[in-house]
Amino acid sequence: MSQNIYDNPGFFEGYAQLPRSQQGLAGAPEWPALQAMLPPLGGKRVLDLGCGYGWFCRVVREQGAAEVLGIDLSARMLARAAELTRDEGIRYRQGDLDGLELPAESFDLVYSSLALHYLPTLAPLFETVYHSLAAGGSLVFSVEHPIFTCPQPQGWLVDEEGRRSWPVNGYQAEGKRVSNWLAEGVIKYHRTLGTHLNALIAAGFAIRHVEDWGPTAEQIAANPALAEEAERPMLLLVAVQKPLG
Repeated sequence: MSQNIYDNPGFFEGYAQLPRSQQGLAGAPEWPALQAMLPPLGGKRVLDLGCGYGWFCRVVREQGAAEVLGIDLSARMLARAAELTRDEGIRYRQGDLDGLELPAESFDLVYSSLALHYLPTLAPLFETVYHSLAAGGSLVFSVEHPIFTCPQPQGWLVDEEGRRSWPVNGYQAEGKRVSNWLAEGVIKYHRTLGTHLNALIAAGFAIRHVEDWGPTAEQIAANPALAEEAERPMLLLVAVQKPLG
């Protein structure tokens, strides 16, 4: 079972202050890149894994999706999503992505933003998603990049001349990582890039696009705090497809 950290009152309150919580997808700098990886949405059946406040669910409905299901482990997140949603074409459901069961060929697009790094294993979920997609359907997701998840908690190293470097420690040592981000004892899982991609291939997916996301010059000019994201990738974006045949 995944850790339900988002129902921790301190974590939830801290998360509520983040730009992506207050501004929705406009507050997520990687959103333009993710949006470009999505298939046409008109008439599509969409599933959002780790839907949080439901921002993506509402946006894809505005862009023509026929129906959307958002699944999240956190009752607090789902309650907030329900408060923000006035659309009968959107449903929310509480569920753990670890051990999730889905009906076969019931979706055209499965999407997930910054949720899968909380799962102890990925292969079972990728297999479930594959069988839940109609032929030609897509899975598009983001996770914390393996370069970002592998270091020890010290973060940036700074030399005597003020130059910064990001330590890559134990990249091949996959497994649990515990941090104190917004609350103490937040559990995430480090996996190599190869593990992500090979699990997708083993499930049957064809890989369409992989991106080591970094901010554009325009984004850095508008928000200088993003400059450090250009020095090492924080996010991995992936789009795959279930073959037609």
